[in-house]
Amino acid sequence: MASDSENNMDREIILADFQACTGIDDIAEAITLLELNNWDLVAAINGVIPQENGILQSNLSSVASQANIDGPHSQAAPAAPPVAPPVAPAASSSSSSAFCPTLPSRHIVERQPRMLNFRVEYRQRTVEVVIEEGSVVGEIKQILETELQVPVSKMQLKGWKSGDLSDSIVLQSLHLPKNNSLYVLTPDITPTASTSQNSDLQESLNQNFLLVISHREAQRDYNLNFPGSRTIQEVKRNVSDLTNIPVRHQQWEGWPASASDSMTLAASGISYPCHHLGVCRRSSPANTQEPTEECADVHMVSDSEGDDFEDASEFGVDESEMFGMGTSTGCRKAPLMPENTENEVDALLHFTAEFTTRYGECHPVFFIGTLEAASQEAFYGKPRDRKLLAIYLHNDESVLGNVFCSQMMCADSIVSYLSQNFITWAWDVTKEANKARLLTMCTRHFGSVVAQTIRTYKTDQFPLLLIVMGKRTSNEVLNVIQGNTTVDELMMRLMGAMEIFTAQQQEDIKDEDEREAREMVKREQDEAYQLSLEADRKKREAQEREQAEQLRLQQIQKEADDEKEAIRLSLEHALPPEPAEEGGEPISKLRIRTPSGEFLVRRFLGSTKLQVLFDFVASKGYPWEGFKLLTTFPRRNITQLDPASSLLEAKLFPQETLFLEAKE
Repeated sequence: MASDSENNMDREIILADFQACTGIDDIAEAITLLELNNWDLVAAINGVIPQENGILQSNLSSVASQANIDGPHSQAAPAAPPVAPPVAPAASSSSSSAFCPTLPSRHIVERQPRMLNFRVEYRQRTVEVVIEEGSVVGEIKQILETELQVPVSKMQLKGWKSGDLSDSIVLQSLHLPKNNSLYVLTPDITPTASTSQNSDLQESLNQNFLLVISHREAQRDYNLNFPGSRTIQEVKRNVSDLTNIPVRHQQWEGWPASASDSMTLAASGISYPCHHLGVCRRSSPANTQEPTEECADVHMVSDSEGDDFEDASEFGVDESEMFGMGTSTGCRKAPLMPENTENEVDALLHFTAEFTTRYGECHPVFFIGTLEAASQEAFYGKPRDRKLLAIYLHNDESVLGNVFCSQMMCADSIVSYLSQNFITWAWDVTKEANKARLLTMCTRHFGSVVAQTIRTYKTDQFPLLLIVMGKRTSNEVLNVIQGNTTVDELMMRLMGAMEIFTAQQQEDIKDEDEREAREMVKREQDEAYQLSLEADRKKREAQEREQAEQLRLQQIQKEADDEKEAIRLSLEHALPPEPAEEGGEPISKLRIRTPSGEFLVRRFLGSTKLQVLFDFVASKGYPWEGFKLLTTFPRRNITQLDPASSLLEAKLFPQETLFLEAKE
């Protein structure tokens, strides 16, 4: 029972590694493919991801022994003959591809078509294309014709590793990785003028231009990336370092006629994102013999040195190619990195260009920037976006250099795995000055222990591949992979580092999610508190405004009341005294009924003017502007009479009952 449990656990690990390496999400399909290869991880990967150089495989007997160990799966087909994987159906029995036992047809499950992703750039646009591997190049162009509104006949699809392709080429025959980058050129279509040239120029200054520079004498092409802010003069200086042609002796083809050395690439009018140029040495009598002199320094191998190359012959690599003698001109190969370079970016551009020249376009994407920038890119983003940092250290004096680069670093599975899960940064330590600079950078970013570890490795142990993982407090070197390894061992060690990193990443993601959840709760609480404060403030301000308005109205009312009271008092003081009932003059006694039902009773002289009566009524709070004074029968409006007439004339004698009524 314990053995079955261990086998199940091993197969779960193999299944997880197989899915991580191949990108197959369907568990049933992945299990079927592994069973077809008797759960041999390397053979299954080699069957799904074609290898240009082949993965070093075990022989048939080891596969058969593994099948016996696996139990029921091997018993189902004990005598199945070995066959080549689907990648190379016509391969001979001596092929280095993986062998896998053939199972009965009822065990074979039809695979889903493999999808390829293409990121296509055209001027200022980027188009994402997802298409089946069985499609042809022309189908991509048809999709781009719809998206970009560019006729297929005027479209040039560039960026293929094997050069320009015809529309009838099947994508599967190219053995492409899952993710690819291409670009479209339309030399027959003139770009339209922008209405905002200044903003376009500023945007171009921040873009990267790919310059494909053909060196005529050496018959080499350099693919160099430069920012749009770089001047043509600076480009020529960099090319001078690559070609050993001084700027004054360079003769160029492909620059626009209006371009000058002081112009930036963005303003020079070259094609974006890729522009093709040609350079050669300017013809003159003084330098006609220089190419011969440059090629005179050829590494000669004597008989006494033959023993040193036995290890190289075991790998099937030609000695002349390994030591830089395999070029068409017979010249010593250029170093991957110039000595005493001041700019790390320029050094890495040179490294990438020379690496591509030596080993082809299929290689890891080297990070162009300082080691600090690479660390920032790998370690200090959000936890879900973090990656491992792979530091590749090259040494041209090591016999393993060419073998490791051509067989390991350029294998499709390694390139794909590094591109998906790692930030790859490279440095050449062939020159002592460059090695000293690397040790200084490692001491500054990773501590003296890492620098001391690199010092302990001898030249013949290079190249080295350092796998670095970023942690909360410091960076940790998980693994140091030496040059004497194989593709499957290299893949296993990369996967092992990835497992450690994934476990740490999950913890970081969990911590980040919890922290974001806490911050969100705190943010929501703060927002609710601020909203509550704002509501209280508005309510308080409304109450204060209402109170202020009430005070204002009360003040106005008080002033009006005070004014009325002052008028009433003045009228009251101005009234003549009330006459006695028994007097010599006629007396008129008036009873005035107010709107409240009360009666005002007063005696007046018959000769008293109506104005005095009106003032009396006003002194009691009923001004004649707002009230009418009426008789009962017949009904008369006294306030309409002449105020200068007397009570006798108004027939309000000897007594009369009046009532007050508010005017409408």
